[in-house]
Amino acid sequence: MTLRTRTPERGLSKFYRLLLEQVGHEFTASHQYFALAAWFDDRDLQQLARVFYRQSLEERDHATMMVRYLLDNEVAPAIPGVGAIETEFGEPRELVALALRQEQRVTDQIRELARVAREENDYTGEQFLNWFLQEQVEEVATMSTLLNIVERAGGNLFDVETWVAREMPDTAGEASGAPETAGPSVS
Repeated sequence: MTLRTRTPERGLSKFYRLLLEQVGHEFTASHQYFALAAWFDDRDLQQLARVFYRQSLEERDHATMMVRYLLDNEVAPAIPGVGAIETEFGEPRELVALALRQEQRVTDQIRELARVAREENDYTGEQFLNWFLQEQVEEVATMSTLLNIVERAGGNLFDVETWVAREMPDTAGEASGAPETAGPSVS
């Protein structure tokens, strides 16, 4: 029995190297969201905690979608370590503002991946990223809206929790048209 040989990292295109890095960024985002969720959970803000626990799972799934794509393209997925995350916060606004900045940063990273795929004429890579580009529009809009709600509430977290429960229901389930994950999806 012969095992398939995968492309070593040093022989990869710039697109695949950046995609491997992005796997690490997605896992870092997952950890950051988990830290935010735990902060809200510790303060009995269950609706905000639920939103950020779900975001943590979504980011994990994004990483595993990228791993599945790499595996399907015979690229050895050397999983990178998770970057540093923030855990010290003073008020809820700081957490939501961090989440928005994180989504904006990920959007820039995905756009760069798409640019490189196009530059390298990697049409399947570019096509793979289309779902992520659309997802990032939604993620930035969601966090921007949540930040606006937190700011308008003027410190009244009961109002924020009520709004989140009403406007951000748990919509578990696989996103339409989402790429396949490596391993089971939890969204």
